[in-house]
Amino acid sequence: MDWGMKNRMSRIFRSKNGRTVMLAVDHGYFLGPVSKLEEPRKAIEPLIPYADSLMLTRGLLRNCIEAKHDIPVVLRVSGGNSIIGKDLSNEEISVSVRDAVSLNVSAVAFSVYLGAEYEHQTLINLTRLIDNANEFAVPVLAVTAVGKELDKRDARFLSLSCRIAAELGAHIVKTYYCEDFEKVVKSCFVPIVIAGGPKLRNELDALEMAYAAVNCGAKGVDMGRNIWQSKWPVAMISAIRSIVHDNFSVRKAYALFNSLKK
Repeated sequence: MDWGMKNRMSRIFRSKNGRTVMLAVDHGYFLGPVSKLEEPRKAIEPLIPYADSLMLTRGLLRNCIEAKHDIPVVLRVSGGNSIIGKDLSNEEISVSVRDAVSLNVSAVAFSVYLGAEYEHQTLINLTRLIDNANEFAVPVLAVTAVGKELDKRDARFLSLSCRIAAELGAHIVKTYYCEDFEKVVKSCFVPIVIAGGPKLRNELDALEMAYAAVNCGAKGVDMGRNIWQSKWPVAMISAIRSIVHDNFSVRKAYALFNSLKK
């Protein structure tokens, strides 16, 4: 790994413990104006000081994020599907690495769909993206997406997905938390961050998930809806940070959340 690649990785994982709190706001590329993200600038701006990086699309970045912000960007570069389509796995590379570099990104993100109809397409496109990104020393984050098949969120399937992504050359893997998550982490030799997924029942559930994941070896979270769909998004991201960076217990992080939301 050359200096440029190491430097970009260090911007994402820039804490002393090598962990990260990524704020995922890329949902609109297939969900459109999802709840609480109808006006992206209003939702994102207050959270930027608390995030280690933003995961978003180039349209969102160019139009809704002030260039003055010194925050690393993980750019979504896969697309071509929508929530009303027949198969969420029918994605292609939608942004060139050259355009990503022009946006001064720290990494690019691409989804792979194992077990889905377009599995082969997404895996081959991941390797093509990695080949192109390596020329510019840009890390690739592989998202182990499961489409609408939520029953695939188990250790065996996620270990398979994460390991294949790493074997193909992904520098970071984003996946879901599950029971026996330590098995997923041990079988993947590149950093893993967990996805927040759909909004959970309450903030405590999300804090418990983040705590369990990092204690199983995850290098942080890439959380979206469980932060900005909360009634108290700043309090929520602060509590998540306390777990990821300060090793707070769930009880202590939840107390912090309750104190900040007031």
